[in-house]
Amino acid sequence: MFDGERVWPDGALVFTNGGRITGIEPAGTFPPDGWPSVEMPHGTLLPGLIDTHVHLCGDGRTGALDRLPDYSEDRVTAVIAESLRVQLAAGVTTVRDLGDRAWAVLGWRAQAGGGPYPQIVAAGPPITSPAGHCWSMGGEVQGEQQLRQAVRERAERGADVVKIMASGGAMTAGTDVLACQFRAEELGTAVDEAHAAGLPITAHAHGLPAIEQALAAGVDGIEHCTGLTRNGIELPDRLLAALAAAGIAVCPTLGRVEVAGEESTVLERAGATYEARLEAVARMHRAGVRLVSGADAGITAVKPHGLLPEAVIDLVAAGIPAAEALASATSVAAGVCGLGDRKGRVRVGFDADLVLVDGDPIADPAALRRIAHVIVRGEPR
Repeated sequence: MFDGERVWPDGALVFTNGGRITGIEPAGTFPPDGWPSVEMPHGTLLPGLIDTHVHLCGDGRTGALDRLPDYSEDRVTAVIAESLRVQLAAGVTTVRDLGDRAWAVLGWRAQAGGGPYPQIVAAGPPITSPAGHCWSMGGEVQGEQQLRQAVRERAERGADVVKIMASGGAMTAGTDVLACQFRAEELGTAVDEAHAAGLPITAHAHGLPAIEQALAAGVDGIEHCTGLTRNGIELPDRLLAALAAAGIAVCPTLGRVEVAGEESTVLERAGATYEARLEAVARMHRAGVRLVSGADAGITAVKPHGLLPEAVIDLVAAGIPAAEALASATSVAAGVCGLGDRKGRVRVGFDADLVLVDGDPIADPAALRRIAHVIVRGEPR
């Protein structure tokens, strides 16, 4: 068992009742007569995985974000439900949605009331500049007053986190991944307003200037953190040290599938090859930056839902120890999502969100692809 922080090499017997973990006993203990149980001698028990960067409104096919404005309410509802189903099949029991369209995910969550799905942490529409990255999701603002109003609206609607697009993005034509979308004062206003409302704020930032701006503004998280410049990826040692010192959670959004016919992305054409990104993540780890796993799932065919195991596998490929890579998708991810007191660990009193995989992901990270059982709030799925 990997309990979210450390490995139990001999395994364990975990008791659940009422949706919570009620007991943990060492290997060799047997359940009382009559208790339903699952035994997997060659498997590994993990906390339910947490994907800290998904887009549930995206159907995980080419052009997913471009289709969103034309979706009916029923279609959006169906896409969200299917996205969650696929995530659950991959062992993901909690997701952090960092950009829906027109409050669809928050609305779906309110109506679903839990159900047989992963728990949702939601941001609502991402805040962006006029015609900026993901503008079609409905989060365009201009000026400090509109920024304040946008953050307040998210708090009033029950969002758990604020997402702001500090740079352009690869999936929105006409935006510049190298450029900042807001002035430093504007980004600082959004951070101050989010913190005043008791909400964390995370910034989408590909370009190096946007990363530096987000750090200076005091954001809680940075998504992608690619470090793009006109000369390729550049992440100065001083910047990595500052990110580590500030405790900013960086989600490098690793994980991908190969799709025949898919053209190279804007990021790759700008010098951010996948190999270069893995090396950048390795440098972040060596500098002590807090890394969390999220796949940016749903936005395109290269980034379908259920991709989180690949993001963790890629962290290991970058040189991060397997236990730390697993923690980035369990205990560390739970803390970043504001759920560190009840998710992300196999611990008495915590939610009984559990995953059994076939094999040992510490020795063989590919075992994460072999999901044998998923338990959500104590119920097998």
